Amino acid sequence: MNEPVLALDLPFAECLGRGKVREIYQLGSDLLLVATDRISAFDVVMAEGIPGKGQVLTETTAFWLRQLADVCPNHMLSVDVDAWPEVPVAYREVVRGRAMRCSRCEPLPVEWVVRGYLAGGGWKDYQRDGAVSGIALPPGLQHASQFPQPILTPSTKAESGHDVPISYEAVVAMLGEPIASAARDAALALYHRGAEYARTRGIVIADTKFEFGMQNGELMLIDECLTPDSSRFWPKEEVAPGNTPTSFDKQYLRNWLLETGWDQTPPPPKLPADVVANTAKTYAEIQRRLTS
Repeated sequence: MNEPVLALDLPFAECLGRGKVREIYQLGSDLLLVATDRISAFDVVMAEGIPGKGQVLTETTAFWLRQLADVCPNHMLSVDVDAWPEVPVAYREVVRGRAMRCSRCEPLPVEWVVRGYLAGGGWKDYQRDGAVSGIALPPGLQHASQFPQPILTPSTKAESGHDVPISYEAVVAMLGEPIASAARDAALALYHRGAEYARTRGIVIADTKFEFGMQNGELMLIDECLTPDSSRFWPKEEVAPGNTPTSFDKQYLRNWLLETGWDQTPPPPKLPADVVANTAKTYAEIQRRLTS
């Protein structure tokens, strides 16, 4: 197993920002998004990386952006590092498979979470008050119950710490009705198309999040799309009300962290080699199932 890439040094491009996983560079008039092998859980970045994770995120995102381009335009220009004259030959292997050249957009300050099934934080919300992010649901639902229709539960985009759920009405107040409704409709349509396709590969997308930006007045899908970092993937044959399906995402890591008794504040516990290896295997497996 290759050593994980935890940080990058690309002297040929200006670094515009570093997130929990991705680093953003300026490349000519475009952006270069590079996914490292860092992994976060409960909004805390682990000290250890997951080998190959950056490639899984970038290649899976590129796959979906091609698949969904007719649903919503997106910011991807290319993932062919050999076609970028600004990247010196000596650095092409460093970013190969984990870099995406994108057009510039003005990001919307909202994450568009779409839920098709009752799970995760939504399950906790429902057990407590019969609703998910303030959206009332029928009584008697169980874990992994499918909603009659997918629901949208937007949240703020936090630079650090936890994102905060907000109502759609608050989104309208923040962005204006035309942009809010366009993003809402796009998120639901993207989820529907993605979930429909994933089912043909034996995978249920329980929930996911999308991010959008504006470019010359047009709504654009940006950032990652339907990856194991942004989505909850289940094997179709395990999905039934009351079940706890296997998760092909970072849930394996979350479960291990919960078992340690960690209080979810930095620093996180050290990840054993088998947890790192199993997480890497999970990421590679969902990519294989969805895209091969």
